[in-house]
Amino acid sequence: MRSNGRISACGMISQYNLNLEESVRNLSCIIAKQLLVKGFIVSNHFNLYPKNMEMVIPLIKEGKICYIEDIVEGLESAPVALVGLFSGKNVGKQVVVVAHE
Repeated sequence: MRSNGRISACGMISQYNLNLEESVRNLSCIIAKQLLVKGFIVSNHFNLYPKNMEMVIPLIKEGKICYIEDIVEGLESAPVALVGLFSGKNVGKQVVVVAHE
């Protein structure tokens, strides 16, 4: 981290199924680099969603923001995709296509 950096934490999906949760190490670096660490809960900010979409959709259309989807085909693939989601095998948003319109 850069000095005076900011770290935001939201969600801990990688920790859900661990018997022993991982812990933060090298806490002295937070002090030495004067870092700000703050957790947030998405549901506390739902009121900002319309404004966010108004700002983000044009950026996606212009190609300035890209997103990655990990797509699997068929409902029969869903269990394996779910296991991959919790074990870190997917990249981006996990999508299961059950029908093409």
